[in-house]
Amino acid sequence: MAKVIKLRKGLDINLTGRAREEKEVITVNGEYGLVPDDFPGVSPKVAVHEGDHVKAGDALFVNKKFPDVKFASPVSGTVTSIERGLRRKVLCVKVKADERLEFVDFGKKDIQTLSGEDVRRSLLEAGLFGYINQLPYAISTEPDKEPKAIFISALRDMPLAGSFSFELKDNEAAFQTGVSALAKIAKVYVGVGPQQTEQALKGLKDAEVNVFDGPCPAGNVGVQVNHLSPVNKGETVWTVDATAVIFFGRLFLNGKVDLRRTVALAGSEIKAPHYVEALVGTPLQQIVGDQLKQTEHVRLINGNPLTGRVAAISDFLGAHTSEITAIPEGDDKHEMLGWIKPRLSQFSASHSYFSWLFPHRQGYNLDARVKGGRRNLIMSGEYDRVFPMDIYAGYLVKAIISGDIDRQEQLGIYEVAPEDFAVAEFVDSSKLPLQEIVRQGLDTLRKENA
Repeated sequence: MAKVIKLRKGLDINLTGRAREEKEVITVNGEYGLVPDDFPGVSPKVAVHEGDHVKAGDALFVNKKFPDVKFASPVSGTVTSIERGLRRKVLCVKVKADERLEFVDFGKKDIQTLSGEDVRRSLLEAGLFGYINQLPYAISTEPDKEPKAIFISALRDMPLAGSFSFELKDNEAAFQTGVSALAKIAKVYVGVGPQQTEQALKGLKDAEVNVFDGPCPAGNVGVQVNHLSPVNKGETVWTVDATAVIFFGRLFLNGKVDLRRTVALAGSEIKAPHYVEALVGTPLQQIVGDQLKQTEHVRLINGNPLTGRVAAISDFLGAHTSEITAIPEGDDKHEMLGWIKPRLSQFSASHSYFSWLFPHRQGYNLDARVKGGRRNLIMSGEYDRVFPMDIYAGYLVKAIISGDIDRQEQLGIYEVAPEDFAVAEFVDSSKLPLQEIVRQGLDTLRKENA
């Protein structure tokens, strides 16, 4: 029987435009792009040239520090361009897809006969190892690290997040195979929500399943690590997106790299919110199509509204993206009286508006406005109300801003990822970019400890 862990801190933000459980399959067509920035901590070195022909599974780029860590092309086709930015930083590698995809054959493998080293080697060879992240530092993990545990969160509870339970349909065998493969390396913990009663999750083999019952961000893998196996200095924990586990399972079952994933197309600016099945690197133009209600004053997000990044229609589906969302930008709004209005239709975490009197409303149509100015002031206890980890979030943020590394270590920076501060950033009355601050702190600490 799964262990139930109840969390009281957090905040559920109910937005309009949640995807209906209907799936559209996107046909493979056009130019696909793999973006190195989707893999934090990786210094990319391009492994192809413009004009080269690649198969699905061939490496497009590698980690410069660890050349064994390759990143596989999602499609077969011709490399059309390698986009670079400042200091020749690799921004994207684009491939024009063939009409009929060709795959590198890595060979089917029986998990029961493999060792942990065999699993690691297979993922490296197929260009999938980089989809594994790690704590500390919240980066794509390194092949020489030995994890004390591996964590997978099947619970997605960010606003407008796609349901993994829906994605799991018809992928149960691949998910179980992926979990069993990772269990060869270290103990596997899988976190689910109380509503996820699928037998494929409840009856999962080779893993410890735990139910996290509480408001957002209970689904964050960092929160689950904090409650089950906190990370101390010198320790490493691997964290794997549940969809990446399916990728791993398909590799061992079919012998090829298949990066199809089910993505929620959601948000109040989408005409008919639903799910799409698309490859990593699919152009957003193909996914969004004519679904936008309007093309101006709209914030398109590669991810969910709290942790995703602002995207253009010419961008590509991210490697770890489980939803594409569209919400109003809010730059065309001009409200009389501003914050003085009673606002019955606007959400407030602090009960500043009377809308809190109607807790069961269908949802809020929030826009992307910050609604306030940045202040160099952190309200005591404001973050802790929505931060369900045994960490003093406010003091940790102050230590990062001041550059006090010793204090950061004492306050538990090794256990956190930027996304863990997403809800705290939402309620922050000083409008500080907490996720950006935490990312900078983690990068600084990583350089200090290198």
